[in-house]
Amino acid sequence: MDSNYRKELEIAFDVLQKASSLSQTVVSVQDKAGIEKDDLSPVTVADFAVQGLLAATFKGAFPQDNFVGEEDAAHLRTNEALLSRVWELLSTVPRDGLTKVPGSKEQLCDLVDLCGSGVPERTRTWVFDPIDGTRTYMMGQVYAINIGLLVDGQQMFSAVGCPNTSMDAKAPINNPDIDPSNGGCIAFAVKGHGAWVRPMHGATQEVTPRRLQQQPSVNRVQDLNFVTSHDMADSILPGIHEKLTARMGIAFPGCDLLPWVLRWTVLAMGLGNTTVQIYKSRQRLGKIWDHAGAMLLYEETGGKITDIDGKPLDWMAGRKFERNFGFVAAPPSIHAAVLEQVHSTLKENGHADMLRV
Repeated sequence: MDSNYRKELEIAFDVLQKASSLSQTVVSVQDKAGIEKDDLSPVTVADFAVQGLLAATFKGAFPQDNFVGEEDAAHLRTNEALLSRVWELLSTVPRDGLTKVPGSKEQLCDLVDLCGSGVPERTRTWVFDPIDGTRTYMMGQVYAINIGLLVDGQQMFSAVGCPNTSMDAKAPINNPDIDPSNGGCIAFAVKGHGAWVRPMHGATQEVTPRRLQQQPSVNRVQDLNFVTSHDMADSILPGIHEKLTARMGIAFPGCDLLPWVLRWTVLAMGLGNTTVQIYKSRQRLGKIWDHAGAMLLYEETGGKITDIDGKPLDWMAGRKFERNFGFVAAPPSIHAAVLEQVHSTLKENGHADMLRV
């Protein structure tokens, strides 16, 4: 890919390779003892170690940039055993290449907090999800590492590491369907330059990336292929996606994946072409680290994404999508029809109050 983000890509490839190896090491030794966050999702040492690695690397390369990440360092600062284990993990990262490692435990905590307290600004804002799909990761299933760059409130850059998902994966792909034989893959995009996928490992000059194909035009909703989270979903309106797909006449669940970042990647790879997320209530909001950059992969293959009200996503609203509710993603030729199906399904099932249109 020829773009003015060549430096960012080179750094992202290097740090994702090292972060992937680190996270896979944790899985291989079953070192998944962690703590529970306030929202009850599990946190492992890998979350903190990878976010520290990403923050140290990109802060070192672009010191004037802004940073947002999922984790903060509160648990690290109050749990010496946890901090020591994270520090021990980071000490195994090779000091060669473009990846930087925090210089001390205190710097590690400061870098994690830099991201954990950050909000998008009208400047270059890096957004990290160190382990997207922590629950599946802890089960030895699929997960992803997300790096996105917002510039003036727009997605401009994406690099997603998929440590145990093949760049040649076939549909349908589900949470248990890992393929670590070739070390996984990296999907990446720069706005206006398409979306691409390459093997996880190997120097840039040694591997050949593949450009991901554009979404084919779809004219009938029954010809769509769904990507969702079904088996592990606990934040969606119960049963609504099954009713939606039944109304549309398409198979459910299609690809069943918990990690949002991987869902957007799979859509870009053509293993599905539409996804819908209807949360339990209007008060439940999406988190930008689950989507920033990763959505660009799908958009660069021609996909269209709005919220369920049909509004574009507001990346400047904060750490969560404070001005949007849910998601509707589909090829542009059929997006309006999918949106209409969503609205009709909600109305028919007594949830018209969820609509703001």
